[in-house]
Amino acid sequence: MASIVYFKMLEENNEGVQYIFGFEAEEMSRTLTLNKTSRRSLPDDGNINYEFLKASRKINSLYDERGTWPLRGMSVS
Repeated sequence: MASIVYFKMLEENNEGVQYIFGFEAEEMSRTLTLNKTSRRSLPDDGNINYEFLKASRKINSLYDERGTWPLRGMSVS
């Protein structure tokens, strides 16, 4: 079964990046905050689940590839 998680950058500052994410591009409702130094992220609602992990890993993967934080994207598997 295919799975898609969408994400979009909300805010970036010197310390971190905040993204909104979800299974539907039009209905993303959860947010995560990524620490730029440690490159660790946490869901703002405290719910570490598949949806969060999929978005977080893809954001870090794209950063590795491009050297910049992605403005938006999706993880498909």
